[in-house]
Amino acid sequence: MFKFEHSYYLWALALLPVLLAFFFVAWRMRKNALERFGGTAVVRRLAPELSRYKHLVKFGLLLAAFLLLIVGLANPQWGSKRQPVQRKGIELFLALDVSQSMLAEDVSPSRLERAKRFGQQLVDKLASNNIGVILFACNAFPVAPLTSDYYFAKLALNTASPDQAGAQGTAISAAIDLAERSFQPENKTHKAIIILTDGEDHDGRGVTSAQLAHDNGTLVFTVGVGTAAGSFIPVIAAGRPEFLRDNTGNPVRTSLDPATLEAVARAGGGAYFSLEKNAEGLAEALRERIDTIEKQEYEQRVFTDYESYFQIFIGAAFVLLLVEFLLSYRTSSLRKVKILSQTKDLT
Repeated sequence: MFKFEHSYYLWALALLPVLLAFFFVAWRMRKNALERFGGTAVVRRLAPELSRYKHLVKFGLLLAAFLLLIVGLANPQWGSKRQPVQRKGIELFLALDVSQSMLAEDVSPSRLERAKRFGQQLVDKLASNNIGVILFACNAFPVAPLTSDYYFAKLALNTASPDQAGAQGTAISAAIDLAERSFQPENKTHKAIIILTDGEDHDGRGVTSAQLAHDNGTLVFTVGVGTAAGSFIPVIAAGRPEFLRDNTGNPVRTSLDPATLEAVARAGGGAYFSLEKNAEGLAEALRERIDTIEKQEYEQRVFTDYESYFQIFIGAAFVLLLVEFLLSYRTSSLRKVKILSQTKDLT
């Protein structure tokens, strides 16, 4: 399997078109300067040893060396063999509330942004488990299946937005029910759900769904995002900042509902946590609780014994730079004789 160890260096390839554009501009300026001086014929007579094409060759060598250096810095590697790797873990879904109430700013910068950052911390803490991501509002939908690709799981959390929800509202039961349907059917005891929400439960079925999930071997944990004091919900109306308003025109105030979240966690056999502060300590506490769940073994086949080939590209780049340095702008001897004879003919 081929890969780049430091693929971020490849972004430097975007400079190649810039260098080409710079060379083209310099070429045009040089040509115009020669025309003002008297044309290429006059220049040939005054400087017969000056090559017409060597500067093109030298620039090509520099460009090729630059390309090879970038590839070398990225360190191309080839996996020589594939081996099975055993790991132990559980199946875990992070369910993130993306209803409009999560836009409230009673915690900085907002409930949703705080929950997204904390969710990404959890992914890092709980690596070795199979982790999936569910977003929910009035209904629930998966954005990352159960996977060991933790970068993908964190990306799904990072891009979460209320715009992804088809309808507004909050239905904790929808997230729990979807997670239950998404677990492997044969998995009876190695699974958990962590729900990140402000606790508003408009359908009132969260406790019932958590109880059913627990009866099926799933532990349900809840993490409350927000404060008891609450705040208004900022929205954009007619192109300007505004607060979400109810049918009577009054701003809607939303508050954290810890009682509901405690009831859901208790019914799900898990625990309730508050995200108001100390996110790092909370992530560690959740990891410790998840680690108490019985693990199952997963087999994953991965490439090992990667061999690096950066030295080939770096070496080739230095050879090209050396050739460019030694290559003069003068024409070759044969070309020089031809030019001199043409000059004599003209005179």
